[in-house]
Amino acid sequence: MGFVVAGVVVFVVAGVLFFIQRNQHNRANCVRMARAATVAELETMAKEIAQEIGGGSWREYVKVAGEIVCDRPLTAPLSEQPCAHYRMTVRREYEERVTVKDSEGKTREETQRSSETMSTNEQSVPFVLRDRTGTIEVDLESADVETITVVDEFRAEQPGGLISFGGFTLATGTPSMGRRTLGYHYHEVILPLHRQATIVASIVDQGNSLVLKKPTERDKHFIVALRTAEDITKAAQDQAILLRRIMIGCVGLGSVLTLVGLVNAVF
Repeated sequence: MGFVVAGVVVFVVAGVLFFIQRNQHNRANCVRMARAATVAELETMAKEIAQEIGGGSWREYVKVAGEIVCDRPLTAPLSEQPCAHYRMTVRREYEERVTVKDSEGKTREETQRSSETMSTNEQSVPFVLRDRTGTIEVDLESADVETITVVDEFRAEQPGGLISFGGFTLATGTPSMGRRTLGYHYHEVILPLHRQATIVASIVDQGNSLVLKKPTERDKHFIVALRTAEDITKAAQDQAILLRRIMIGCVGLGSVLTLVGLVNAVF
């Protein structure tokens, strides 16, 4: 029976991999199908369409490359770097004595290492993408943002019940009984300014301005990446191919395990 259970588990893994690889395949297709354009070309198209059917009516799936520029950027709390988007996490790592039961039903105490989230924060602000022909506003809400890691550091416990890193400060309080704090892991990623980026999104005519934002179609990705469109497509394709191969392997392994389990059950 154990083989059958193992086979079912492997089939479940294969099912999860199927959806992940399908998402990567769709991501690659979205980048390919999006219309490549400069800011000036988008402005020209918006004017032509506005003359025909009125302003505020145009929406199209496009990809635009340019420099990330922001007049009022965020300041990432840990690194204190200016950015258009950041996500930070502070985790407490600790040891505690726990009681465990072995296969014979006997109990014993052992030390286990674990962690808990002390603080997490994610923020974004609108910015403009600037190419050689002009600038266009970007609304980051619900975007798949490819970030860079600027902080990934563990610091040992310090006395005083207060931790500080960059512009971040937190009162930690007293840990739960039986737990010994080892230290704190600080992690932060950002979307930096003045970097070349590719944005795959819907261009929306809002009447008085053009904005790149999330598509209304559920199957279309909203991507903000510090790579070229070609690099985004290749990475997604490679990931989809790898996951598909692993998925096929899981299906084969799951079939073998299930068959062995059924044979053992019969004989």
